[in-house]
Amino acid sequence: MKTLFTSFALITSVGAISTAVAQTYPLRPVTMVVPFAAGGSADILTRGIARGLTEMWGRSIVVENRPGAASMIGAEYVANSEPDGYRLLHATSSYPGAVATRIKLPFDPAAAFVPVAMIARAPFVLAVHPSVPAKTVKEFITAAKQRTLTYSSSGAGGSNHFATELFGQLAGIRMTHIPYKGIAPAVVGLISGEIDAILASSPGVMSQVKAGRARAIAVSSAEPTPLIPGVPSIAQSGVPGFAYENWWGLLAPAKTPGNVVSTINAAVNKVLTSTEMKQLLDREGAAADPMSVAKLADLLPKEIALYRKMAQTAGMKPE
Repeated sequence: MKTLFTSFALITSVGAISTAVAQTYPLRPVTMVVPFAAGGSADILTRGIARGLTEMWGRSIVVENRPGAASMIGAEYVANSEPDGYRLLHATSSYPGAVATRIKLPFDPAAAFVPVAMIARAPFVLAVHPSVPAKTVKEFITAAKQRTLTYSSSGAGGSNHFATELFGQLAGIRMTHIPYKGIAPAVVGLISGEIDAILASSPGVMSQVKAGRARAIAVSSAEPTPLIPGVPSIAQSGVPGFAYENWWGLLAPAKTPGNVVSTINAAVNKVLTSTEMKQLLDREGAAADPMSVAKLADLLPKEIALYRKMAQTAGMKPE
C-alpha cells in the first residue's frame, strides 16, 4: 500500500512539474530565427507572430535573420540550439526543398526538429518585369521560347526554385536560374530589371505588383484564389496540371519538452485569430492555417520525401 501511495505521489509530482513548465514558459525572451534576408515573406509573417506573442506573453520575441544556403545556415543554427523552446526556426516550404537538393547535411533534417506551429499558406505568383512582353502564361511561354529568360529565387533548392523548374518542365521551356539570399533580394532583382521573372510568394511580391514595379501573370494554385483576386491560375492559363503552394511554420529543436511545444502551438494559433494578424495576412495575400501539434507530427518526413520526388522529376541533382 505504501509503495502504491509513493508511486502515485511521484506521478502526481511529475505531472505538476510538467504543468508548471507549460504555465511558466516563457521566462525570458524567445528568439525566432528567420533563415532568409529581412523583408521577405518569412520575415514579414514572423514579425507579425512575434508582435502577437509579445503582447500575449509579456516577453520580448526577438527576430533574428540568418540567411544563406537556401535556409540551411539558419536551420543548422537552430538544430544545434538547446531544446528549451527559447530558439525557434521559421521554416517554409523551401526547407524540404533545400534538403532534397543536398547530398549531405551536418544535421538530420527531419529528426533534428519538432514541428511547433503552422502559420499560413499561399500560392506563388508568376510575376515579370514590366519590360517582358507577356501579360498571360501563353505569352510568357512564347517569350521564353524566343529568348532565354532569367528568373530569381530565394536560393538554390528553395521552394520557388522547385516551383519554377517544375513550371518550366511542364511548359516545355528552359530559363536561367539566378539564386539570391532570400526572397526580398530576389524580388529586388526583379523590379530592378536584373532578371526577367519570378515565382514568388504573394507576401513577397504583391506589394511590388500593386506599385506597378512588376506585373502579375498568374497564380500557382490549381484554381484562382480569392487571396489574389483577378489573377488566373497557371493551370488554367496554358500549363494544365501545374499546382504549387507555399507554407510558413515554426520548428523547434528535437527533444523540446512537449508541454513547451503545446504552449507555443496554442499561443500561435490564438495569434492567428487576432484582428491584427488577419489584416496582415490579407495584405500579404496569405491565409492562416492553424494546426494542432498532433496534425503537424509527420510534416517534415512527408514534405522531404515529396520534394525529393519532385527534385528527381525535375532533374535537379543533389549537390
